[in-house]
Amino acid sequence: MRLRVHCQNRIGILRDIVSLLADYGANVARGEVGGERGNAIYLHVPLLLNAQWVTLKPRLEDVSGVFGVRKVSLMPSERHQLELEALLSSLTDPVMSIDMEGHLVAANRAASQLLGVRVDEVPGLSLDRYLPDCDLPDVIRRNNARVNGLRVRLKNATFLADIAPLHREHHDDVESLAGAVVTLHSADRIGERIYQIQRQEMRGFEAMFTASPRLASLIHEARRMAPLDAPLLIFGETGTGKELLARACHLASPRGQAPFMALNCAGLPESMAETELFGYAPGAFDGARPEGKLGLLELTSGGTIFLDEVGEMSPRLQAKLLRFLQDGGFRRVGADEETYLDVRVVCATQQDLLSLCDQGLFRQDLYHRLNVLSLNVPPLRDCLDGIQALAEHFVDRAARQIGCPLPELSSAAVARMAGYEWPGNVRQLENVLFQAVSLCESGRIEPEHLRLPEGPASGDLAGIELDGTLDDILADVERRVLAALYPLHPSSRQLARRLGVSHTTIANKLKRYGLGGT
Repeated sequence: MRLRVHCQNRIGILRDIVSLLADYGANVARGEVGGERGNAIYLHVPLLLNAQWVTLKPRLEDVSGVFGVRKVSLMPSERHQLELEALLSSLTDPVMSIDMEGHLVAANRAASQLLGVRVDEVPGLSLDRYLPDCDLPDVIRRNNARVNGLRVRLKNATFLADIAPLHREHHDDVESLAGAVVTLHSADRIGERIYQIQRQEMRGFEAMFTASPRLASLIHEARRMAPLDAPLLIFGETGTGKELLARACHLASPRGQAPFMALNCAGLPESMAETELFGYAPGAFDGARPEGKLGLLELTSGGTIFLDEVGEMSPRLQAKLLRFLQDGGFRRVGADEETYLDVRVVCATQQDLLSLCDQGLFRQDLYHRLNVLSLNVPPLRDCLDGIQALAEHFVDRAARQIGCPLPELSSAAVARMAGYEWPGNVRQLENVLFQAVSLCESGRIEPEHLRLPEGPASGDLAGIELDGTLDDILADVERRVLAALYPLHPSSRQLARRLGVSHTTIANKLKRYGLGGT
């Protein structure tokens, strides 16, 4: 059991508290001082029973200078360690800490997987075993400053290493090298890494292109809604930039300096989505970490959580999210105590949530809680009046990232883009132009540089009923595809793997079209 004692900072108060615990035969395994002014004592008492706690609590609160005592799930150092581990685990690049004797001190999960060992087996491993041709401690000594882009070979792969030296300060204010933190970037993916970094840097409203009047109107609405501290629901097709818009709203809000975290609800099974969002208590289930895990909500405290594809949430998670929206409270998986946080919730979907409500697949009360503020991101095909300016912007960015002269867009290439439907929206346009710039050697992008999937011409739609709205037509095509593939993959899980989407998505669609069970 872990206790937090809110108390005065007086001489002898810890002795009085520990003396009471000793009367109950409870040994204190660890103690820490916390709080803004050191006005709280945290005690880890592993053998203290709940029955003892009932009578011990009032006695502790009778101690002179004690204002209150309560149970907590984590000691401050445990919380700090969990936050650090969560941060390192979220990094996709291998990160390692080394000492000046050439041994590994610690590593994140990506690094341990690269090395072929468990995370707990990393400390003490010799670098010579993995980098026989590179003496990193010598590189650190010779430079005694940050080194970026050092090319190294590890496990038959080439990496670019960023090395940040660690200094130890002595009593005489003289610093000495203690080691370094090494981050490895795959040389094969370095262009992609630069691309992703630059996309993250341009993430506010200034990164939102407004050449089309419809996009300009959207940004105008979003700027007005951004400062309002209420849930926001963003509608739009895949690739339209819903997360970019959510991030821009966060940065323009009073919470802009606080964390922004994102979770794709369609990409995870229910149990994993629940632990990712809400975390879990120590020993919550078989295989759980003994210290537990912080969820994204706790890591986002004071900031904004972005839930993409919220329409894919399971009924259980919908209920838990609704509870959080109502009073800011939730329980970690396997925990008894409530946690209360101040987090703004921004959601996005490409589905018709009202239709899902009518079908019983989405809670109506949750829909109304989420839909306090809403934005509709138009697809690129409805913004083609601004496609030339948008394309020139992406070409300029791609040329800077690749490091090549800026090519121009031919009128034929612009006409090709203006006549295309862009099912992948802005994301597809950006990727197509990045590839076009990399392929172009003449300084002029022509239609042949635009690698667009060839779709049927508008007159070649045999067998497709064109009556009704676009949603009706697409639903008919979707139903036909599922009806054709379901006999070959006769379960929602098999069909989900075949089509590269989540099991929940396929199960919902099969139910909607009456094509079979899950």
